[in-house]
Amino acid sequence: MTPTSAPRSRIRSRLITIFLGLLGLLGVAVLVVGGYVMWSVQRAFPDTKGTLQVSGLDHSVTVQRDARGIPTITAETSHDLFMAQGYVHAQDRFWEMDFRRHMTAGRLSELFGESQLGADKFLRSLDWHGVAAQEIADLPQRERAYYEAYADGVNAYLTERQGGALAFEYTVLGLQNRGYEPEPWTPVDSAAWLKAMAWDLRTNLEEETARALLTQQLDAQQLADLYPEYPFEQHPVILAEDPNGSNIDSTQIPQATGPSGAENIDARPRAATTTPTSDLDLAGVTDLLTTLDALMPSVGEGIGSNSWVISGEHTDTGLPLLANDPHLGATLPSVWHQVHLRCATITEDCAYDVAGFSFSGLPGVIIGHNQNIAWGFTNLTTDVADLYVEKIQDNGYWHDGELHDFETRNETFKVAGGQDVRYEVRSTHHGPILSDLEPDFETITINPAIANDDDVPPGKFALSLRWTALDVTTTPRSIFTLNRAQTFADFRQAASEFAVPGQNLIYADTHGNIGYQAPGKLPIRGAGDGYLPQPGWDSSYNWQGFITFDDLPVSYNPESGYIVTANNAIVTDDYPYFLSRDWDYGYRAARIVEQLEALIAAGPVTVESMSQLHMDTQFPGAAPLQQAYAGIDVKNDDVQQALDMLAEWDGNNDADSAPAAYANVLWNHVTQAMMDTQDADITRDDQSRLFEFFTIQREDPDSTWWGESQGALLADAAEAAYNELVAAQGSDPEDWNWGDLHALTLRHESFGNSGIAPIEALFNRGPYPTGGGSGVVNATGWELDEGYATTSVPSMRMVVDLSDWDASVWQNLTGTSGHAFHRNYVDQADDWAQGKQFPWAYSPEAIDDATQAVLVLEPTAKLS
Repeated sequence: MTPTSAPRSRIRSRLITIFLGLLGLLGVAVLVVGGYVMWSVQRAFPDTKGTLQVSGLDHSVTVQRDARGIPTITAETSHDLFMAQGYVHAQDRFWEMDFRRHMTAGRLSELFGESQLGADKFLRSLDWHGVAAQEIADLPQRERAYYEAYADGVNAYLTERQGGALAFEYTVLGLQNRGYEPEPWTPVDSAAWLKAMAWDLRTNLEEETARALLTQQLDAQQLADLYPEYPFEQHPVILAEDPNGSNIDSTQIPQATGPSGAENIDARPRAATTTPTSDLDLAGVTDLLTTLDALMPSVGEGIGSNSWVISGEHTDTGLPLLANDPHLGATLPSVWHQVHLRCATITEDCAYDVAGFSFSGLPGVIIGHNQNIAWGFTNLTTDVADLYVEKIQDNGYWHDGELHDFETRNETFKVAGGQDVRYEVRSTHHGPILSDLEPDFETITINPAIANDDDVPPGKFALSLRWTALDVTTTPRSIFTLNRAQTFADFRQAASEFAVPGQNLIYADTHGNIGYQAPGKLPIRGAGDGYLPQPGWDSSYNWQGFITFDDLPVSYNPESGYIVTANNAIVTDDYPYFLSRDWDYGYRAARIVEQLEALIAAGPVTVESMSQLHMDTQFPGAAPLQQAYAGIDVKNDDVQQALDMLAEWDGNNDADSAPAAYANVLWNHVTQAMMDTQDADITRDDQSRLFEFFTIQREDPDSTWWGESQGALLADAAEAAYNELVAAQGSDPEDWNWGDLHALTLRHESFGNSGIAPIEALFNRGPYPTGGGSGVVNATGWELDEGYATTSVPSMRMVVDLSDWDASVWQNLTGTSGHAFHRNYVDQADDWAQGKQFPWAYSPEAIDDATQAVLVLEPTAKLS
C-alpha cells in the first residue's frame, strides 16, 4: 500500500459509512411516516366485536356482520332499530355523510375553501336543505321520530370519536383546514340527500340546454335528425300490454290504502302543445348544470337503470324472481350501504324485517325486500324540470303584463381560510334564477312562439329553474311505508308518497303477484312541453298542476308474465298526459326483453340465469357498424384486417375482446366525423340516441351528415380508429382488448381528484378491467371524447328469489366500508367487475351461519 492510498481508503470508508447512515435514517423516516399513516388509517376502523354502551338506547341491540362487513341489526323497538342504523352508518361511512351534508347544504367552502364557493352558491340557490327542513317538519310524528332516532345514533358515535378517529379523511383535511370539527347530525341532513339523488336523476336539463344552444347553429331538420323520435315500433314500452294507459284505472289493481301523498293541483288531461322556438345562448348555464356532477355520484353517460321481474309461471320455483341494477356515477365508496334491519319480534310498533341497499345518512332501506314483498327502482325518465327565460328588471320580473317582486333570500357562506361571503338569491314564481350565478353569462335572447314581438316585456333576460325537487314533498316518509308494505296496495301507497326523484317501481310478493307503478310528482304542462326553454312571462307556459296518482301508469300481473323497465318509454304518445320526449331509446330494454323471452322459451328461469343477464354485453352499435362497413374496402391491409375482424365479431363487448376494442374506438371516430360535417358545436352526450341517429342516417348515403361521401368518411374513420388503438395497445390485434381500454378506476368522492398524487394513491383503487359499455345491459358508461374509461356503472346488482329469500344474490360496486385500507373498502369490486354475485342471507339461521363478528350495543346505565 502506498502512503497516499491509506487516507483515500479511510475517506472512502467514511463516505460509505455516512451514506449508509443517511440511508438508514431515510429508511427509519419512511418507516415512521408509513407507521404514522397506517396508525392514522387504522384508528378510524370501527369496533365490530364486543359490547359498547350507547346513550339513548332503550334496550340491547345486536349488530352481526358477515365476511363482507354487511350488518344485520336486530332491535326490540323501532326507535332502537333506527338509532342503531345511524350508529352503524357513522361507523362505516361518516366522512361520506359529512361531505354529503355539506354539499346538499351548500357549505363545501367550509371544508375546502374558496374553490367551492361557486358550487355553494348554486346549491344554496336551489335550497335543498331548506326544502328538506320543511319536509321533516311536515312528517307524521312516527316517521319524524325515526329520523330523530337515526340522528341520535349518529351523534352517539360522534361523542365517542373525534377528528381522525372518525375517518382518515379528517386527518388529511387537517392539513389544509386545521381545527375543523363535525357538528351534530340532524334529521334535515338525512332528508336533504334525497334532493341530491333527485339532481342525479334529473334526466333532461342538459338535453334541454344543449338543444337550445343548437337552435342557434342548426336548422329544424338537423335538430330533428339529432333527436329522433322514440322507435316505438322496434323497442318496447313498459306498459307493453296497455301502451296508451287506457286500462290504468282497472278495478283489478289493488288500491292504495290511504289518500295519495302527491300534490294534485288543477289536474286535467293535456291540451295540444306547441314547442316554442328559441335562439338562446346558455353556455354559462350549461357549465353551472354540470358543476355539481364533479361533487356527487353523477350519472354521466349511461343514465338510468335496469330492472325486471318475472312471474312464477316461468321460474324453477313457481314464485317470482326480481332483478335490479341502478346505474349511477362510479364513486368510492359506492353510494349504497348494504344492511338488514330486523325487529326481534314483529309488532305494530316494530314492524320491520327489511334487507337491501340503504344510503348512508338516511334511515331505512331504499331497494330490497322484507318478509313478504320485494321491489326495485329505475329512473322514470320523465321530464320534471323546465328552464324558463324570464324578462326581469332591477326590482322584479314580468308575468302576464305585470311586474312582480322577486322572492329574495340572503345567504352567508363561511369559507375555510377566508372571509365570509354574502349572496342574495333571487327567485321568480317558477324558481331560482340561475343566470345570477354565472358572472360571465352571456346575453340571453329568445324568439318564442308568440303572436308578435310586442308581447315581449321590457328589461333583460334571465334564466330560472322549475323543478319538482324544489317543492316540499312526502318522499321522506315513503321509505318507511315501503319498508313496511305487505301487499301491492301497500306498495302503491308508498309509491303515492314517493314524489321525487321519479322512479319506475317494480314489485313481487310471496303470493306470486308481480306489478309495476310509476310514482312521482309529474307535471301537467300548459302551452309548452319543456323540450326547449320557455317564456316565463307568459302564464300559458306555466305548469297547470300534477297528474293524479290514479292516472299514473300501473300494471299488475300482466299476461306476459314479466315486466321490464330500462328507462325506455313508459307509454305511447296516446297516453292522455305528456310525460317526456327524452326517453332512453330502448336498446337495453329491447335486449332484456329478447333475452328474457329466450330464457322463458328454454325454461325454467333461475336465479343464476337472471344474474347472468345482468352481465349481457351486446353492443347496440355492433350491427349498424357491421352493416355500414359491409361494402367498405380500404387500401391499408392492416386497417382492412381490423375491419374483417369487425365483420366476424359476435357484437359482445366482453372485457377480453379485441374486436370490441376496435368497434368502440371506431364508433367514437365515426360519430365525431359525422358531427364535424356540420358547422356547429355538437355534444355527443347520449350514445343510445346516437345509435338511433346513426341507424337512420346509414340508410341515406346522400345525407348531409356524411359530408362529401359516406364511403370516404367511413374509410377515414376506420383508419383513424386503427391508428389510435395501435398507439394505445400495439399493432398486434392479439394484444387488443376492450377491458383495459374501458377499465374502471374507483376514485374517492372528495379526495380522489385532488391532483395530489400521494393523496389520490391513498384513497383511489383500480383500474379494474371492465366489459360492457354505453347502451349495453351491463351499462358501464363512457364519455365520447373523454377516453374510453368507465365513468358510470351498475352501482349494485341483485336478484331476489321470492320462494326462498336465502337463495337471493347481490353485490355492491365497492364494499361496505368507507375507510381506506379497511378489508371491506373494495372487497366486492373484483367480483362486481366479473359479475360474481354472492348469497344474500336473510333468515336468522342463514345470518347466524354467515356471522363473523358480533357487536352488542347496550343502553347506558341510568343513574338511580
